[in-house]
Amino acid sequence: MPPSITSLTDHACLVVHGPDQPGLVSVIAALITRNKGNIISLDQHSSDPEDGGFFQRIVFHRQNLVTVMDDIRADLAETLDPYDMAWSLSDRSQPKRMAILASKDDHCLLDLLWRQRRGDLPVTIPMVISNHTGTVEDVRSFGVPFFHVPSQAGPDKSESEAEILRLLKGNVDFIVLARYMQIISSDFLEQVGVPVINIHHSFLPAFIGAAPYRKAKERGVKLVGATAHYVTENLDEGPIIEQDVVRVSHRDHVPDLKRLGAEVERSVLSRAVLWHAQDKVIRTGNTTIVF
Repeated sequence: MPPSITSLTDHACLVVHGPDQPGLVSVIAALITRNKGNIISLDQHSSDPEDGGFFQRIVFHRQNLVTVMDDIRADLAETLDPYDMAWSLSDRSQPKRMAILASKDDHCLLDLLWRQRRGDLPVTIPMVISNHTGTVEDVRSFGVPFFHVPSQAGPDKSESEAEILRLLKGNVDFIVLARYMQIISSDFLEQVGVPVINIHHSFLPAFIGAAPYRKAKERGVKLVGATAHYVTENLDEGPIIEQDVVRVSHRDHVPDLKRLGAEVERSVLSRAVLWHAQDKVIRTGNTTIVF
């Protein structure tokens, strides 16, 4: 396993959010102290000092962490529930399991596989699922299982979604749509039960649908960008994790825009995946806090 993952033995990440109120920082720090933890990093944000939201991410070290995780969770529940706080505690030595759904375009898919193999992404990849077979050899060269699930023609995708759910169920912690060119149904999102991250080829909601770079060229755009966001039942309207742009000009043709756009898509998606895997993203309504 990559050094960037194994080096985090005995490190826990605590994420807390809820209504802001006096004393929360002290309460949480005291909880970690009495559980013999040493705080390594701490990020927090209050949306408003009066009636706002409180958001905090703490990484702490505790020797023999795995043996006391249940005790710490019990202490968190007892201590934070009266404050109406939502919280999660994760062992940083256990990488999240990330499944990838892809179609014909391979730039985001191969970039994620490459970064994971290098140890730049603290995840494991139990599977890639695609509705096309063009990338099967590339995926398997990374030692990752490849599953082909053809998409159904027409609006009813229930059969193919049922097969994808069968493959995913209980095997993944989150899913990445690496230019997976299918609309995900609300039934699928409800049943899969884990976060789903998508990469979109623009600053949302511009140039939605087919041939976005041709449309961008026709409009004479001066920037092309990408948006990584969580998937919700509302198409391309989920909470945004990361965005970026690159400048273009009248000299750039459609192939140039596609190439530049693909570069932005790769970097934006990889950052979003990294931050999610590190528990740096807190969803609040239809927006996010990213530490």
